[in-house]
Formats: sequence, structure tokens, C-alpha cells
Amino acid sequence: MANVTFGLLKVALLLSAVEAGGGELAGYDPATMAAYIWISQGLLGSVNLHGRSEIADRIKTGDVAVDFLRPLDVQLAAITTETGRAVFSLLPRGLPSVLLGAIVVDMATPDSLLSYPLGATSLLLGIVVSAATAYLVAASGFWLVETRGVAILYMVASGFLAGLFVPIRLFPDWLHAVATATPFPSMLIYPVDILSGRVEGAAAVSLVLLQLLWLAVVLGTGQLMTRSGRRRLEVQGG
Repeated sequence: MANVTFGLLKVALLLSAVEAGGGELAGYDPATMAAYIWISQGLLGSVNLHGRSEIADRIKTGDVAVDFLRPLDVQLAAITTETGRAVFSLLPRGLPSVLLGAIVVDMATPDSLLSYPLGATSLLLGIVVSAATAYLVAASGFWLVETRGVAILYMVASGFLAGLFVPIRLFPDWLHAVATATPFPSMLIYPVDILSGRVEGAAAVSLVLLQLLWLAVVLGTGQLMTRSGRRRLEVQGG
């Protein structure tokens, strides 16, 4: 219910902004802005913008030592588990929000059939990138006694830079450049722009490729942190 309430508030505010801009604002018309609002609201339960994860608790308690003894990659196992939960939550939370939005306001849809599978791919990549980035927050627990401060900082930065509150195209040029230099837009606004049809064709493909690039960067960073953290854990605990 809270998700729907915030969605309606965003509809009132952002559609008023589009109207004040003469019917178009930074490439968003009323239909694409409505699609942005309701698709982004629908993804809130699946995209990790809060930085909390189960592996963070296991690192804090030391239970991750047992995970290191198992024949699996700790990082990939944690990301896969969270991704599965996130995809499952799309049905009870994400889909109803989008359907409600389609009933309340006129939402844009892609003109190209290719945008639908491309949007689904981008959506899955966004969920995986968010899970992989949240893992970095958890991995900081190898060096910190408490990671809640890191998680709060992550939550503040991710929600803003991912385009949760307003599309990043509405940012000043310098702030838009800062946002695109982080993995956060790959989590939310890129999939939303493709699924709403605001970005199509070669531009949509380029966004998916950018998501893949950020996924590789985040996974690589996570591997380095995990290996270094494992050595530190063994020094501390034997």
C-alpha cells in the first residue's frame, strides 16, 4: 500500500513538472514519465537499493568461515541467492504496481517488439548488478566491525543516483555525469527507460552493454575483496 501511495504522489509531482515544461521534460512526455514512475515503483522490491544482505550477517558473525569450506564461490552463491529472491518478488509486488499504474494513467509502451526481450534482459541485469554491488557493502565487514553505516551511505547514494526519485536525465549535466560514472543507473533507470520505450534500438543495446560492463567491474571488485577478506579472516580466526 505504501508503494502505491508513493507512486501516486510521484505521479502528481512529476506529471505537473512535465506539464510546466510544456508537455516534455528532458525527453519525457506524460506517458513515458508515468511509465517511469510505475515501473520504478514496481522494481523497489527486487532491486537492492538498501545495501542489506544475508551474507553481511554471516560475515559479521563469522559464519562465513563455513561458507569458505564449501565447494562453491561465496560471492557468486550470495549474488545468485539474492537474485532468485528478487526475481520471485516481481510477481507479488512488481507486476501489481505496474498494472495499477496502467489503470490510473496512460503509460508509454515500446514501439519495437525487440524492446521487450531487451527490456527483460536489462531488468535481470539490473537486479544482478544491484545484488553484486550490495555484496561489496557486505564484504566491507571483513575489515569493519559494523557495516550499517556503509549500508546507510549506500542506500542514500543508490536511490538518488539510480534514478529512484527522479530520472537522472533531469539532473544538471555535472551531476548526470557523476551518476553515469557509477553502477547505480544500471540497476534501475536503464531498465526502466528500455521497458517504457523511451530508449529503443541501438541506444537500448548500448545501455545493456553498459550494464554488462558494470557487472564485470563490480564482480571483479567483489572477487578481490573476498580473497583479501578471506586471508584476513583466517589470520584473525585461524
